[in-house]
Amino acid sequence: MKNRPGYFLSCVFIALLWSGMSHSAMSQEFPPKVPTPVEFMVGNNRMFFQMVVKKKFSPESKFGFLSVSSFSASYDNNKEDLDLAMPVLINYNIYKGFGLVGGTSINNAVGFAPLLGAQHSFANKEWVAVTVASVFLHSKRNVELFGIYEYKPSLSPKTSLYTRVQFLYIHSTRDDLHARSFLQLRAGLKMNALNFGLGANLDQYGPEKNFKPNYGVFVGWAFQ
Repeated sequence: MKNRPGYFLSCVFIALLWSGMSHSAMSQEFPPKVPTPVEFMVGNNRMFFQMVVKKKFSPESKFGFLSVSSFSASYDNNKEDLDLAMPVLINYNIYKGFGLVGGTSINNAVGFAPLLGAQHSFANKEWVAVTVASVFLHSKRNVELFGIYEYKPSLSPKTSLYTRVQFLYIHSTRDDLHARSFLQLRAGLKMNALNFGLGANLDQYGPEKNFKPNYGVFVGWAFQ
């Protein structure tokens, strides 16, 4: 019950940010085409969905928005296997991809918290790399390290190899205990906006590091 006000405020915050970014993009005569990757994976234990939104407020702005929202659920509708992670971050670019971030994190394993941190991002035709280190501003004083790295070398004019490593580690500094972590692996092919292949999600929960692996096939689409 005590988390409902924070959750409601975060939803309002997201809506206002999205509205502001949409208005900024519409005001540009030639808005940049920044893709929004969406992925769905069917695994042996759970289904998984993820959407990555990374936008600048305007082409010249040093401020941007980042969210890597993910959701997973078991096929038997077991509430203990229901996962939600939704960071909502405003970033400020300082120099060549290095910047500061601030915002909120919603995670069913560790709850809701405001956070501050640092970010580095890099992207070209073959590589995408985003790393975020942050501190949760609540009583448990969690620290979080997040990374997403893609390698997409060309195999032909229309086809590329698609590989991705994505990880999260959250640690409670107050209790000196593991809170939540995962490692996600992807390997397949990319054809224009479409990518597909084999995937593995290796999740761990709580101080005991309860392990819940999920292996399957994924399909993704980069919306323009």
